[in-house]
Amino acid sequence: MTAIPARPALFEYAPAAESRSIVALRPRYGLFVDGEFTEGTGTPLKTLNPATEEVLAEVSTGSDADVDRAVRAARRAFTRVWGPMRPADRGKYLFRIARLLQERAREFAVLETLDNGKPIRESRDVDVPLAAAHFFYHAGWADKLVHAGLGPAPRPLGVAGQVIPWNFPLLMLAWKIAPALATGNTVVLKPAETTPLTALLFAEVCQQADLPPGVVNIVTGAGDTGRAVVAHPDVDKVAFTGSTEVGQSIARAVAGTHKRLTLELGGKAANIVFDDAPIDQAVEGIVRGIFFNQGHVCCAGSRLLVQESVHDEVVASLQRRIGTLRVGDPLDKNTDLGAVNSHSQLARIRELVAVGEAEGATCWQPEGELPGRGYWFKPTVFTDVSPAHRIARDEVFGPVLSVLTFRTPDEAVAKANNTTYGLSAGVWSEKGSRILSITSKLRAGVVWANTFNELDPTSPFGGYKQSGYGREGGRQGLAAYLQGDNQ
Repeated sequence: MTAIPARPALFEYAPAAESRSIVALRPRYGLFVDGEFTEGTGTPLKTLNPATEEVLAEVSTGSDADVDRAVRAARRAFTRVWGPMRPADRGKYLFRIARLLQERAREFAVLETLDNGKPIRESRDVDVPLAAAHFFYHAGWADKLVHAGLGPAPRPLGVAGQVIPWNFPLLMLAWKIAPALATGNTVVLKPAETTPLTALLFAEVCQQADLPPGVVNIVTGAGDTGRAVVAHPDVDKVAFTGSTEVGQSIARAVAGTHKRLTLELGGKAANIVFDDAPIDQAVEGIVRGIFFNQGHVCCAGSRLLVQESVHDEVVASLQRRIGTLRVGDPLDKNTDLGAVNSHSQLARIRELVAVGEAEGATCWQPEGELPGRGYWFKPTVFTDVSPAHRIARDEVFGPVLSVLTFRTPDEAVAKANNTTYGLSAGVWSEKGSRILSITSKLRAGVVWANTFNELDPTSPFGGYKQSGYGREGGRQGLAAYLQGDNQ
């Protein structure tokens, strides 16, 4: 593994830590069922701050009986209140939730950073605003579903069981809950076991918004709790975001039942840079594509395909830019890369990086010390990578970039599509005709042109192949929660 000195700083950044005083952590959190917080009957879990390994709180675990209680509450709310409610009135509740998220934005941002490890800049400027935007957007659809082009009389499915990951806890909650409520469904949501706190704070928002009891239920726990949600016979719709392996097991469990299913799984996105691309702009997009949220992004641009003639220039510029990134305290507003979310995820990153070196790829990292406590990994770039290397095939889900080369546009497309995944991709070129030609050949659900990781609630998101099926966001995302007269 090689390292080069970081570029001398023009000036030293003074610490700019965000105060955590706005967050009032409880020593113990319960489940949120039928509009009230209640104790779970499973073995409690401890949730940690990954930057310090400090225990933040103890969190209840939902057993099968607790999940059954939550599903029954959701069914009652759907049958008696939420389903019969006027769509315009449902929209008012979503608007109210969106405004409360904005009013409590700083509190949510700090808590998200504490529980997840991501930089406060990202929690503050991306996660929380986008979560609120999803509720605003879907609130507008609540009384317009008959005009969405989804059939003459679209109706809600009933109870939605939703399981979300740890990389974007609040944002993934919004992606799931907002369309479900806008279309008239009720929800039982299971957050990730390592990042449950913003979901439980969202439960307080539901109370503050006077959302009818049972419309949103949040059951915390580990894998067994998620399996109970998915397998419950009175759940009509399952939505899952997470690993491909778990998604495959959910697909097998749901097969042959009445349940509708949406899966948003892993990715190994290709970020393609042609020789006519604006290099400085492309480098910023590459950095955003792979190091945003420490690379804990399913659509991360983890495979960089560079045209041979500009390979050396791009790599040199990229290494200079990475040398300026600040890794450290996630609550510091100057931090670019925060902590890896858990010890198990850090172990996986280290394992795959070791495999990459053993297979002959050249590993580069910037110089610099990492904090002594917590879960940390430096931004890492592999060159001399072939498509056969595991680091070019497996999803690392960390700040690790694999650089490959191509000579012709056809070779770029072939290498980009040479993956079992198909979630996202990026193309960098000054020629609009080339961008349109390449994007039409890429087997990816989302393709960005001269940018990367730009997300918007009005735009559908989803993948192909082992990246899952179905779409979330936009008008297309509403369809997953609706049925027509012929269904």
